[in-house]
Amino acid sequence: MSGLAAARELHREGLAVTVMEQRSDVGGQWLYDPRTDADDPLGGAVPVKVHGSMYASVRLISARECMGFSDFQFVPRPGAGRDARRFPGRREVYCYLKDFCAAFGLADAIRLNTRVVRVAMVAPPPRNVKWLVRSVRVEPDGSEEGVSVEEVFDAVVIANGHYSQPRLPNIQGMEEWSRRQLHSHSYRVPVPYSNEVVVIVGCGDSGLDIALDLSGVAKEVHLSAKSVEAATSTPAVSKMLANHADMRLHPQVDRLCVDGRVVFADGSCVVADTVIYCTGYRYSFPFLDTTGAVGVDAGGGRVGPLYEHTFPPALAPSLSFVGVPLRVFAPWFFEAQARWVALVLSGKAALPLEVEMMRAVEEDYRTRELAGVPAHLAHAIPVVERSEIWEFVYRHSDLPRMEDWKVELFMSSLLNSKDDREAFREREDDTESIREGQRIWRRVAGAQYEAALTTAACSGDHVHADDAEALAGAPKPPLPAPCQVSTMN
Repeated sequence: MSGLAAARELHREGLAVTVMEQRSDVGGQWLYDPRTDADDPLGGAVPVKVHGSMYASVRLISARECMGFSDFQFVPRPGAGRDARRFPGRREVYCYLKDFCAAFGLADAIRLNTRVVRVAMVAPPPRNVKWLVRSVRVEPDGSEEGVSVEEVFDAVVIANGHYSQPRLPNIQGMEEWSRRQLHSHSYRVPVPYSNEVVVIVGCGDSGLDIALDLSGVAKEVHLSAKSVEAATSTPAVSKMLANHADMRLHPQVDRLCVDGRVVFADGSCVVADTVIYCTGYRYSFPFLDTTGAVGVDAGGGRVGPLYEHTFPPALAPSLSFVGVPLRVFAPWFFEAQARWVALVLSGKAALPLEVEMMRAVEEDYRTRELAGVPAHLAHAIPVVERSEIWEFVYRHSDLPRMEDWKVELFMSSLLNSKDDREAFREREDDTESIREGQRIWRRVAGAQYEAALTTAACSGDHVHADDAEALAGAPKPPLPAPCQVSTMN
């Protein structure tokens, strides 16, 4: 999402854009990869061999109405294999991103099967910084082929996501435990764990999803939470336990024993076949060499220094990051970041002086520390002030404001998920304001979407195969243009 957002906004500003993508198609994590690295199921290697972390059963936990680009909304579409549900499965997001790529003519700028192995300054500041980018071709099995290629660019935007490199806990006995251990990065389907006793470390979104995926397949599923009190502070986990007799909740894991026992902090234990660590991910840019100007902290949770989570002060604007923030409306927030980067690089917007940007970064660090924000949430945007998301978008871009009904829908979906993790997606309790907003959204955004694809098809741009059939018999859309390109006042 972040890479496509950046490519589109840079292209709109008339800049020459080259996108390097190591996978065989666009979509990032939404391009499902059934492979895992059998030799490294914990994902300890840097970088991981298999980039994809998506498991087969993934469904959105945010409503599609809240997940679109500002001028290319995530509306339901006809076509084979499409998923019209409010909370669709992973493939629908992939199809949407393919459509976005086609609608805005991005395919020609993207080099697929291309892995970046080094990004380094040609000349250090304060001179006009340029960047040497070294890349290699990647084969379908992930191996690198041939000699590397080196090119020089005026600017680099890093948009490689942050859901590939596992963050692992430090638990006594992990190294000696001889039974199966893996990070959720290496989980795909429940079948390999049939009739096993499985311990899941972590009660976040992936931990709860995988626990439900395994229930009825595994013999027993044991959830381990850092705090049982926090895990049961809302009804969702309690209802899961009540609905599934094969599921148990425990405090955090204290140690793993060579005889297969997993011992929890309260002294209870279980003999397990498999431990799955659903403990999140760390930021990782192993290809980036800035001679210390920007990096990732030891815990993997903070990239810095970054002004407004986007520009490293010493190297701005020639180096920027899109997609680092957590807990934001995606891709809307990333679109705003990309718009800001494009405006700065095209000379239509200016950044503060380096010293002022550094002062702002240090103030952000102090504010988060005083608020007790844990290190791994250094880039979670709405943890100090809820208005921070909106203020960023409206301060740095000219994107239209998020409609009130979408914010209401997002909040109601969030509250529903905390009430009933299994059934919240199927609830039909929209307020009248949400229903009215959705009716208008389907009509206006739907027409805009079809217009964009029709325009792309007429101009010869690539259109997703599933959509070509649907477009062939579709009526001419009522809107004449795919989008409205806005400019800063």
